[in-house]
Amino acid sequence: MAETDGYGDPTKIMVAVNESSLKGYPHPSISSRSAFEWTLSKLVRSNFSGFKLLFLHVQVPDEDGFDDMDSIYASPADFKSMKERDKIRGLHLLEFFVNHCHELGIKCEARVRKGDPKDVICSEVKRLQPDMLVVGCRGLGPFQRVFVGTVSEFCVKHANCPVITIRRNADECPQDPIDD
Repeated sequence: MAETDGYGDPTKIMVAVNESSLKGYPHPSISSRSAFEWTLSKLVRSNFSGFKLLFLHVQVPDEDGFDDMDSIYASPADFKSMKERDKIRGLHLLEFFVNHCHELGIKCEARVRKGDPKDVICSEVKRLQPDMLVVGCRGLGPFQRVFVGTVSEFCVKHANCPVITIRRNADECPQDPIDD
C-alpha cells in the first residue's frame, strides 16, 4: 500500500468506533478495538507518517433523551448539562484511540456525532472523503441481523469509499454475540 496519495498527503483511514455494551463509556467495544488493532498491524505497520486516522464515534440519541428515567423535571440548564455530559462521554471513549496514536506518532483526528450510526458514518465518509473506512463487526447470525441490523453491512453497501469490516476474534466474543 502506498504511503501517500501521490500528492504527499498521508492515506486517510476512517475508523468507526463505539462504546462497549458490556462495560459502557469510556470503554471501547471489542469490535472497535479489533478494527483499530487490525488497522495498526495490517495497514499502518511501522509507516506512522504515511497514514492519518480519522476516528468517528456516533452517539445514538435515547428516544426520549432521559436515559430510561421514569420521570424528570428539567430546566433549560439541565438539558445543557445532559448534552455536555454526553459530549464528554464520547470524548473519553475517543481518548483511548487518540492517546494510542499519539504514543506511536500517528496523525489522527477524532469526532463525536449524534444520530443513526449507519447514516452518520456514510455522511461523514462523503464529507471527509477518507481513502477507506474500517468498521468492526460482531459477526451476528442471520436471525440476529434481522432484528438488530448491522452498521457494517450498511456501510459496505452505501459508503463512498472502500470498506473493510473486521470481525472479533473468537476468543474475545462474549456469551451473547449481540454484546460487544
